[in-house]
Amino acid sequence: MCHLLTLRRSRFTVQLRDGCGSDHCSTPTCFTCRKRIAGKAPLRRFNTTSARSMATYLASLDNAENNICPGLRSPKAPPAALNSLAFVPNRKDPLREREERAAPTSPARLQSGPPHGASPKKCGGETPPRPPRSRNGSVNGSPAPKEQLPSTTSDFQDQASARGPGFRVIEEPTSKDYRSFTANVFSTVAFKMLEWLTPASIEEMSRRADRFQTSRDRSRTGATKDTDGDSSRSGSPQSGFLQQSPIKSAETKGDGTKPRGSRLRPDATPEREKLLKDEKAVKEDHNSSSASPISRPATQRRNSNAKLRTAPGPKPKRQLSIDPFASDSLVDEAFPAILKSPRPNGSATDRTPKGPKTANPVLTRPISQLSSAGFFDDVSLEKMPPPRTVEFKPKLGRSQVDGAKSSDAGSPDELTVPSQVSSSRSCSNHSVDAGEDSEGEDVRMLPQALSKLSADVVDFICDVVQEDGTAENHMLEPPSVARFHNKSLRQGKPLKRRSRPGPRRTPNLRLEWKIFVEQTLFYVLSDPQLAILSFTERGQLYDSQTLWYCMLRMTRIAPKLVFHSLWMASASLFPPPQTLQALRSPTAKVFPNKEKSLSNLQAGRLISICLHTLIAAAPLVGTDRELYDMSRIRAHGLSLSGSGSVADQPVSLCLQYEDCFTDELAVRLAKRVFSAIITRCYYDEINELNLNNEEKAPDVLTPLFSQLDFLNMDSVYILNFSFPDRALHETRVPILLLDWARTVMLNEWTGSPEIPGAGAFGGALALIDAMYKKRHELLLGDAQFRAEYFAERLDTVQMPVHWLSHSPTRKKMHLLDFPYLFNSSMLVSYFRAINFSRMNRAYEEATSLQEKIEVITHRLELDQHHRSVLSDRLKTPSSKYLSLDIGRESVIQDAFNQLWRREERELLRPLKVHLGATTGEEGFDSGGVQQEFFRMAIAEALNPDYGAFSVDERTRMTWFVPGSMEPEWKFELVGLLVSLAVYNGLTLPVTFPKALYRKLLGEPVTELHHIADGWPDLASGLTTLLEWDEKDGLVEDVFARTYEFSVEVFGQVVTREMKPPPSPSAQTSSPTISPRTFKKALNRTKDEQTKWPQFQPTAWQAACHPSPQENNPDEDTAELVTNANRNAYVSDYIRYLTDVSIRPQYEAFARGFRACLHPKSLRLLNSSILQSIVEGVQEIDISELKRYTRYVGWDSNHRTVRDFWSIVKRYDNDMKRKLLEFVTASDRVPVGGIKNMMFILQRNGSEEEPGGRLPSSYTCYGTLLLPEYRDREMLAERLGMALENARGFGFA
Repeated sequence: MCHLLTLRRSRFTVQLRDGCGSDHCSTPTCFTCRKRIAGKAPLRRFNTTSARSMATYLASLDNAENNICPGLRSPKAPPAALNSLAFVPNRKDPLREREERAAPTSPARLQSGPPHGASPKKCGGETPPRPPRSRNGSVNGSPAPKEQLPSTTSDFQDQASARGPGFRVIEEPTSKDYRSFTANVFSTVAFKMLEWLTPASIEEMSRRADRFQTSRDRSRTGATKDTDGDSSRSGSPQSGFLQQSPIKSAETKGDGTKPRGSRLRPDATPEREKLLKDEKAVKEDHNSSSASPISRPATQRRNSNAKLRTAPGPKPKRQLSIDPFASDSLVDEAFPAILKSPRPNGSATDRTPKGPKTANPVLTRPISQLSSAGFFDDVSLEKMPPPRTVEFKPKLGRSQVDGAKSSDAGSPDELTVPSQVSSSRSCSNHSVDAGEDSEGEDVRMLPQALSKLSADVVDFICDVVQEDGTAENHMLEPPSVARFHNKSLRQGKPLKRRSRPGPRRTPNLRLEWKIFVEQTLFYVLSDPQLAILSFTERGQLYDSQTLWYCMLRMTRIAPKLVFHSLWMASASLFPPPQTLQALRSPTAKVFPNKEKSLSNLQAGRLISICLHTLIAAAPLVGTDRELYDMSRIRAHGLSLSGSGSVADQPVSLCLQYEDCFTDELAVRLAKRVFSAIITRCYYDEINELNLNNEEKAPDVLTPLFSQLDFLNMDSVYILNFSFPDRALHETRVPILLLDWARTVMLNEWTGSPEIPGAGAFGGALALIDAMYKKRHELLLGDAQFRAEYFAERLDTVQMPVHWLSHSPTRKKMHLLDFPYLFNSSMLVSYFRAINFSRMNRAYEEATSLQEKIEVITHRLELDQHHRSVLSDRLKTPSSKYLSLDIGRESVIQDAFNQLWRREERELLRPLKVHLGATTGEEGFDSGGVQQEFFRMAIAEALNPDYGAFSVDERTRMTWFVPGSMEPEWKFELVGLLVSLAVYNGLTLPVTFPKALYRKLLGEPVTELHHIADGWPDLASGLTTLLEWDEKDGLVEDVFARTYEFSVEVFGQVVTREMKPPPSPSAQTSSPTISPRTFKKALNRTKDEQTKWPQFQPTAWQAACHPSPQENNPDEDTAELVTNANRNAYVSDYIRYLTDVSIRPQYEAFARGFRACLHPKSLRLLNSSILQSIVEGVQEIDISELKRYTRYVGWDSNHRTVRDFWSIVKRYDNDMKRKLLEFVTASDRVPVGGIKNMMFILQRNGSEEEPGGRLPSSYTCYGTLLLPEYRDREMLAERLGMALENARGFGFA
């Protein structure tokens, strides 16, 4: 956290003082935005102290990253606090100085390790603390070993480098106002450390330290060539240069006098004064040769007088960026293999004499990015400069060090590396000096890291770490994972460490193995190219389970390192592709900095690796049920299952899931990956607009879905798993992907239904949307995509109404644009809330108009005649209800007459029906009469005797009659009846196939399962045709089908040869045709080719037009269905059945259906939900009905109530529907189940006589009035009589 605070503070400081330089910046705290808003008005820039104060405050706020300017680049220049640091040599003790002066000047001999008695040097130049030495030279009270004095100046240098860096960092005194509280606070070391420890500062200090060390080495080398006396003077430690410091300290002027106000420090000596002069010379030389790394953006120079201004300086180049993330200096670093080679302790070395220096190969030993710093104790640095090169001269006859041999068993170089895995820093081409006979040291440079991983290598390194017990402490479950695959499909020998007789591995060797493994993981996983290469074989990614297994094992030994490394590698997903970086605008580049980018294929593979890592972080479960239950719990935003209403899972498993999905590094990786997904999608959209780009790049999620296609036989299977493991993995991967996407969405959600289209939230939603479109291939149901957390916290009434006026953009979208996130009951509630809102608005408009009419007529003092005339003229706009007067003998005729040519505003008003008023019925509509009217009207309209609809005898499905003689306006009115029922929240006693509802919602009907419910026999026959194996006979011989569509209408068979639909690709041949003109031409061509013949309604019209059956093609010329065209035959047959043959009738029905419903509200529904809204639920569960029944006048333990339920439970389905219709006026259960229906059992007196009252009901209120009968037999008799003769209304 401290490191993140430091980075944010440095970015805010640059943002406040310098700005981003973008011409369209809108961040209030950015200097560029302030300058643009101020215009020509004077603008005061924050000084260093005020910028530090403001940056510290902004960095400490919650969600501080949201306040950082998107166009801000990471600061490359060191902060101002670094200017006060200076490098000075260490002071030597007199004993070591005398030893150096007494040393002979023989040729330099390089030693490969520290001399005997010297403490080993840590990586990065850091020297471990030396043991306390007593007065007599003993260490920790024991006699000190006699040290071998080095014989050359080079040996002195090696010993000095082994003891420490040879210099120290001091802070130059600066002038400040001691009366200022802010200046004193920010001058403390604690606040300065916030700027000293930034990546830019550490990198700058590393460069200064390297230059300072190089200058000292050069001075020492020159000193050895002089006389001893000159060497003692010029080679002293004080003769090195001070590191340059941009802020000058108290120095002498050119004339030898000190500047005014300067003071001599207490430690000032003649040597110190000389060092200051050398430092000044170095700074002057550096300033004259090179400019500052980063210059402040050019601004107008102003005089002291605000009205007089000097000419503006050169304007900076325009900077544009579409990268949603500011560049991070940690991400832009290279990933070298930079751990020191693990060396066994106490290994013997051979000594060889050294000859004069020649041009020998050198081996650079980089310093680990994971090691400690050499400048400040216990400070973790991300990058340090490489040390000086080491001359490497192995002994004659020794083989090259390649990681295959070692002098000690169990060292990291004793692993048998497969041919495809190489060490990252191989040691080869070593020169050997001839003519040397004396013994030398055997320098063994062991491999620092592996440059590639594989399934075998992952198993090996994980086994090593788990065997040594050096795995990272973490909260993931299980803590460790052993091998559970059967074997590798490549039949290779497993890797293992060589064992030799002797003592067991020491703690230092275990630590070296741990460092080697960590360096390997960091080096490979932080480099996107190496990460992709490691898990790719034969040009494809590993299969999903092998990749998941590798990540599972690595996340159980070093999860933080794995998550952080992949987080760094995923930064390469954001630079735009090369095709976009090549774009140019007339005035500036679209992308100012060309960064190394990945193609969509490479980006997709890296995304798949990262997502499998997140999946591997989840706890291991043994059954599909646990996966589904935990997904439901997480979808509700819960950590525990609670009372078990959502799912019943143990607390321990819930807590393990919570530990995984709240891990900071894992969540950070998930956010970056999801942000990259939506960013790459935007790049694809921009790329499609580029006219020069003719080839469309593959989608970035294609590699992931290719892995998740478990039926893909081309997948590269590496490891062999058992069948139960693979079956469980097929369920695990898509479920956990949805869980991670929901986790990021819940973390990023602000509580508003309007959601961001970009960023982590937009990327997670894009992944869920892509998975929903492929849910059938992924074996996912609609329930797995729900996020109940959102529905529980949104307004059920106002939110869907506001959604109607919302226009989605890339920046802002709405949750209801993705209805699969909500369950069916909530979607129905939103749908009905929209209808109720429109109905209420129409009612209020009519009421307001009626009140205005009354006021006007009262003021004008009109007589009764004129008032009635005015009321008749304004009856249509001022009526509060849509009133229908229907007679029982002519229901459909009265309905058609009164609904014909109604305005939309009339149809949107509340419905009132007067049924049977002409025959003396007292029924007045309070809800039940409406239900009775629609039941009678739909039953008469869909009667097959009229020739408009047909009913299947087996399935009772209703469908249009192809070429019906009924006019289209009747189909439109039937659709209007259905629309009115849905608009008023009523169900209808109809059964349409699901294909109709798919067509009404604009969904295609192309698959066999789309027609299976309406035409089961046909679907079964076509399935047999598709699955037929020609080994048992040719398709044309066995099935003998022609490529035609036939239907029997009015006793006549109409047959037409099926033609394929016109291809839209014809538009590409005529680029001058507009899309709208081409669409009209395409529809006209489509109608001409596939128009179905219609029967004429009258004899005169039939005489003028040929009969439809007259144009039937000849059977001899018809094309047969063969193995080559059977797939096309099935597709065309479905198209002719559900579209071509009934197109005029369906289009008229659809126009009426959409008359009362808002087009956008239908987007909330799918075909199943729309079918349940129209038809209700036909299955009636008496046990559930009993559970939700309310009682008035008695309770459930009363004898009559118990007898009632015992009688009803024995009813068949027909009697159950009659009971439900008798009480609620509908024989269907509404959508959402019986719990959404009102069913009241009320006591209505007592009856002892056999000829007493029958049961009655209030259908408007769902109330059954049941008298208390004498016995059970009488109750059964009277109830059955009432249900069989239920027709008409009393007061309903």
